[in-house]
Amino acid sequence: MQPSSLSLTRTLISAAVAGAFALASVNASADLSSRYVDNDGDMVADAPTDESQWVDPDTLVFAYTPVEDPAVYADVWSDFLSHLEEATGKRVQFFPVQSNAAQLEALRAGRLHVAGFNTGSTPIAVNCGGFRPFTMMASEDGSFGYEMEIITYPGSGIESVEDLEGRQLAFTAETSNSGFRAPSALLMSEYGLEADEDYETAFSGSHDNSILGVVNKDYEAAAIANSVGTRMIARGVVNEGDYEILYTSETFPTTAYGLAHNLTPELAQSIQDAFFSYDWEGTALEAEFANSGESQFIPISYEENWSVIRTIADATGVTYDCD
Repeated sequence: MQPSSLSLTRTLISAAVAGAFALASVNASADLSSRYVDNDGDMVADAPTDESQWVDPDTLVFAYTPVEDPAVYADVWSDFLSHLEEATGKRVQFFPVQSNAAQLEALRAGRLHVAGFNTGSTPIAVNCGGFRPFTMMASEDGSFGYEMEIITYPGSGIESVEDLEGRQLAFTAETSNSGFRAPSALLMSEYGLEADEDYETAFSGSHDNSILGVVNKDYEAAAIANSVGTRMIARGVVNEGDYEILYTSETFPTTAYGLAHNLTPELAQSIQDAFFSYDWEGTALEAEFANSGESQFIPISYEENWSVIRTIADATGVTYDCD
């Protein structure tokens, strides 16, 4: 089965996994750090009511979720960041983060103002960093999301998920939904395979690294976000047929874009307006993300759109000790 095939059968998370997830409340209350308040009940940090706590930086710092080559995405985002400068009247700096932890720390320390956090890191950014997500990328018809895939290289001898027993599986990072939480929950609940007991684990740091690791046979298998694989194939970084797909999950929300909770209301509004007024046509952003079918920014609700991600986190015992 090829990674670009339009006839890929999406395998829903099994009844066993769904049963495990049902033990956790989909509508769980916010688990915000004591540094933040949520008086309006939307599960994200409120902006400070004390104007002395508002921040109005001369330079806005923007970071996209960690990737194998941040320099590539500095170019991809350059036109959008110019648009953001015009919309806000601020200088905007691209911050090439190397890890999820570095991105989260920058937000929490007040060094990051606008960002795209990957699906699994978004709840941590919300609860521990005061992140206020408001948009994600979507296709022209408004549909959005990606699937988790477990992949291997041709000739690995791994022909099914069951064959992972006694073999090696690469994850991206413990904060990643598709790169760790969803696959580890699925493997345990549906197949009875426990990490580091029934199969060997490795952590690559990013989906790009996991895909390249499988293609180069550094990893026997890996759990990835298929949107990343699609874009890498489109850029010619890897080729169709370089890896095989063992499993495809249900659809999850993709990268959430948002801002620090303590920006001045006027600045926060101008940043949001910039995302929704951006014209993608003919830009590097369009060229890159059209590869995964995305062509616009749409409004999102963290409370609603991330309910399945919070449920997966609860089912896998994730807690937020932010203080």
